[in-house]
Amino acid sequence: MTQQGVRWTADQVLALAPDAASRKAGSKLGAAGPWSEAGSSDEGTVWGLCKGSGSRPYQTVVDIADASGPAYKCTCPSRKFPCKHAIGLLLLWAGGDGAVPPGRAPDWAGQWMAGRRQRAEGKRTAGEGGSAGPADPEAARRRAERRTERVTAGATELEQRLADLLRGGLASAEQSGYALWEETAARMVDAQAPGLAARVRELGAIPGSGPGWPVRLLEECALLHLLDQGWLRRERLPDGLAATVRSRVGLPAPADGPPVRDRWLVLAQYDTVDARLTTRRIWLYGAESDRTCQLLSYGAAGRAPELALPVGLALEAEVSAYAGSGRPRVALGERFAPPAAASIRPPGVTTAQAAAQYGEALGADPWLDSVPVTLDRVIPAPDGDSWQLADADADSALPLSPSARTHPGLWRLAALSGGSPVSVFGECGHRGFTPLAAWPEGPGAVVPLC
Repeated sequence: MTQQGVRWTADQVLALAPDAASRKAGSKLGAAGPWSEAGSSDEGTVWGLCKGSGSRPYQTVVDIADASGPAYKCTCPSRKFPCKHAIGLLLLWAGGDGAVPPGRAPDWAGQWMAGRRQRAEGKRTAGEGGSAGPADPEAARRRAERRTERVTAGATELEQRLADLLRGGLASAEQSGYALWEETAARMVDAQAPGLAARVRELGAIPGSGPGWPVRLLEECALLHLLDQGWLRRERLPDGLAATVRSRVGLPAPADGPPVRDRWLVLAQYDTVDARLTTRRIWLYGAESDRTCQLLSYGAAGRAPELALPVGLALEAEVSAYAGSGRPRVALGERFAPPAAASIRPPGVTTAQAAAQYGEALGADPWLDSVPVTLDRVIPAPDGDSWQLADADADSALPLSPSARTHPGLWRLAALSGGSPVSVFGECGHRGFTPLAAWPEGPGAVVPLC
């Protein structure tokens, strides 16, 4: 974004934070007190010196005009991207009260920006020159065949273990403890089937997890059995469903769909963390294609992924879909302009239509947890010990998912509504509806809820 006349909101800045702790710490640095020599340029660079615990202030610079999304540089020792100083500097800039005046970038900020432009030009030139194909296609084919054989052996072994579990009775799963599940998951990792390993670990968390756990365990075992059988009989499946099975098992697939150029509104961004990986999910909506899709990026355990896009802004870019039956995942391709303000809003549906969309999607992907949906004219309302989104113009509603009922975004949504209808974007699945963003009725910018 090279236009200094278009500033982000505080919500859009805070949506870039890698976690709640960074969001809180960055908010404290969003005032002028700790900053000196702050400034901004027409080229989309924001810089400043932030007083820290040492004798020398931290040098912080942000490139907000990069078409690939904001980039950050700070001399602090934090391994988070963006760090709290970058978040604080952007909040100070977003305030628009003159605390970050236009000016000429200091040498340390200018050198970093010049280096970024030089590297970007080098990548562009290399891309225009074309990339070489595989060094040895025959060797790649043999590796793929060996992995297929290992996955098949792993799926066959997993089928036997599921049969043993059912033969011994589900009650035995609670007595066996988690070690048996972890050992089975490790066997699937050895078989190079990480998707099967992840589902086995999820099974291990069900026994003893509360009333009705045997039913939940049986349901998840059935889905895992279906995935095993899908892999073992993949030659008989339609191409789209076979691609979905390969993806669910954990085999990598290229984003080989035709590039779709559009103005993509950034609807939501959130991270999920486990002991091995941080996964960032970014939802986009295309103004021309009327398509909702998802970007995935990853970071090592304890580190946020580098890709971050400001919620509520739109970027003109190309995306390419991954193979699979109706799966929304895409890869972000060439970006033609940095994120900018836009009045794009996805069309909404009723709660009944949202549930029907999820049911239809299950026909193409039985292992699908949820689908992206925008609900139109709904009102958040308590429902006993839970909450629901009720249609303002119809006698139907969707319950909120368990994770949404305890999330702070629920109270932001309730405050935005105030008992009046709102539009809500989120994920609709078998656990309920998870709100991720909302709009007030009439004109208004998107409000992040995650």
